Amino acid sequence: MPIRIKLREVAQSKGIGQSRLSRLADMDVHMIQRLYRDPYANITLATLEKLARALRVELAELIELDPPLEKEPEAGGS
Repeated sequence: MPIRIKLREVAQSKGIGQSRLSRLADMDVHMIQRLYRDPYANITLATLEKLARALRVELAELIELDPPLEKEPEAGGS
């Protein structure tokens, strides 16, 4: 199951552009641009953590399962 990195959405919701995010996360702007273009890119957990800290969000807010897991039916339902 693919994992999608929601970097663009989270950064835009906080009013943070690519250049500023690259400075806040101490990352090359080209890496940020790549993640904006390809939200399914393979990146390390350490990189995700740097981005989450820079955006001041929990790591879980940056990732999404694609497709999302479906809820299982409740037991005992009729």
